[in-house]
Amino acid sequence: VQLQASGGGSVQAGGSLRLSCAASGGTFGSYVMGWFRQAPGKEREFVAGINWNGGRTDYTDSVKGRFSISRDNAKNTVHLQMNSLKPEDTAVYYCAASRRYSKTVVATSSQYDYWGQGTLVTVSS
Repeated sequence: VQLQASGGGSVQAGGSLRLSCAASGGTFGSYVMGWFRQAPGKEREFVAGINWNGGRTDYTDSVKGRFSISRDNAKNTVHLQMNSLKPEDTAVYYCAASRRYSKTVVATSSQYDYWGQGTLVTVSS
């Protein structure tokens, strides 16, 4: 499975960005998909996840109400809509796929099997 993330960029605080992750190979429609981020000097952290059919989602507390994850199984893509961005959202964002989980959204990086290359999001104040 290969994952290709895109959509990162530089925005001012309060702005919006939409990240996309395109998957190839494997059985995308059966995987839990997640977005993680890693800021300079910090550990990678879970941002959002979505189960196989989009019926369940989960978010880290700091992005609830601002970010929204969605997926299109027909197009093998997952998106992260990020609104009301803050400087503390600045990080490299990674999409990930878990082949071991389908119905339950998982939030630990070790539970994900495939990773994209990351896309940089910079939010200025």
